[in-house]
Amino acid sequence: MNISLTGRHVELTEPIKAHMASSIQTLNKYHMDIISVNAIATSQNKKGKESTIIEYVIHLAHKNSIIIKQRDDDLYVAIDIATERAQKAMRRMHDKGISHYKDGINEAKNEANASIDLSQASEALEDEIVPVELTLYKPREVEDVLQDLKDSNKMFEIFLDNEDKTRVLYKRNDGRFGLY
Repeated sequence: MNISLTGRHVELTEPIKAHMASSIQTLNKYHMDIISVNAIATSQNKKGKESTIIEYVIHLAHKNSIIIKQRDDDLYVAIDIATERAQKAMRRMHDKGISHYKDGINEAKNEANASIDLSQASEALEDEIVPVELTLYKPREVEDVLQDLKDSNKMFEIFLDNEDKTRVLYKRNDGRFGLY
């Protein structure tokens, strides 16, 4: 990792350089392949008030660069706050890369199929089949079906009439019955 320390309108003494360098070294704990870090300290005088600005430009391999600007009256405080913000940004990028790993559809299918025994699943499905005798093929009179429909809570009845036509007798919303 290349570290570049620059001072604009401010003299970077050895203690300031050491503090900046040690702060920048803490960014290595995220293992993000940092190519270079440019730290620029600037002193400004606006409206009679002296303030310092620290700017970090962090270049990462295969990712976007991170730019942090922090303004404060004290240079050391500005360095500390900017370092905390840079660590937070690096942590977010690191966690995003780790926790948002997406499995492909084939891996998900293989994982799901590994826990299922197909022979047991087919036997379980066979156990659930219940044969039912169909009464649909017995011809019925419309009056008999109407009486059964009135006696039950069903909304419709499908049946074969005496002419072997499939018919549907249903309850209408107005209380009357319809025949199809």
